[in-house]
Amino acid sequence: MGYFLFFLLAALTVGAVLGMIISKNQAYNAIFLILAFACMGGLFALLEAPFIAVIQIIIYAGAIMVLFIFVVMMINVRSGIPAEKKKWTIYLSLVIAVVLIIELILSIKGAFTLPVSTAIIKAGPTDLGRLLFTKYLYHFEITSILIIAALVGAIVLVKKKEKE
Repeated sequence: MGYFLFFLLAALTVGAVLGMIISKNQAYNAIFLILAFACMGGLFALLEAPFIAVIQIIIYAGAIMVLFIFVVMMINVRSGIPAEKKKWTIYLSLVIAVVLIIELILSIKGAFTLPVSTAIIKAGPTDLGRLLFTKYLYHFEITSILIIAALVGAIVLVKKKEKE
């Protein structure tokens, strides 16, 4: 039964991602992405990682997708990218593609090397929270400030567009 669920969720994930790539409608893309995130949560549940599975579904399939849909509804997609900005975006996308290919190669290389320590660490949400709010408190606070700054920037951009 576990193998059947794994292959079913894996096929749904791949199908949802392919549907997202093929579809031209941004609202459908967001729905396909929600399906992919939910299936990924199911895969994490099969790996006996219930905390990550629930976080995957709640955070990504819930909260992040609400933000994506909000952005899709707020921007004018039909206008497209101006010609003077297209050249700049092509160069930037090439740089990002090279970085992602390097990361992919390094991750595949790391997948076939044996880990230094073979000890399995079982950490629950309590351990994660304790670590997050003690050792990594500074990083957590900086991340929350950056998220607030991004929200304020998005609100300022929307308000500017309404005035025009």
